[in-house]
Amino acid sequence: MTWFQRQIELPPMSRGFHLVTHWVLEQSPEIAEIHVGLLHVFLKHTSASLTINENADPDVRIDMETAINDICREHPDFIHTYEGADDMPAHVKSSLLGNSLTIPISKGNLVLGTWQGVYLCEHRNRASGRVIVVTIQGDRKGTK
Repeated sequence: MTWFQRQIELPPMSRGFHLVTHWVLEQSPEIAEIHVGLLHVFLKHTSASLTINENADPDVRIDMETAINDICREHPDFIHTYEGADDMPAHVKSSLLGNSLTIPISKGNLVLGTWQGVYLCEHRNRASGRVIVVTIQGDRKGTK
């Protein structure tokens, strides 16, 4: 059994849903060494989230942002507004979608569906860069 772990710093992104699969793959070359295993991705923030969804049509990302904003809108009834009107709604959205993903690895590749990709869901209007921790666990190619 082999383990790898590292932090990946993502650049600041605008509010919305952003495909980050390529960052995970580029920054985690050890995936190619794993015959069977798991990739765990953890986001170290409380006002953004991670999810897996459609990776082909960019309209899906726009619609996802619209839908999550319909679920939790900015409004003056929130008490926690220390960092602005988008602060508390960002925390709610993060809790709804979650801050971690686990993806199977098979024969050196992530086992994602044909149209699936990893999203960083940025819920703040002016967020700084985000940090994710990737942990890879599995058996290397050629080992039992």
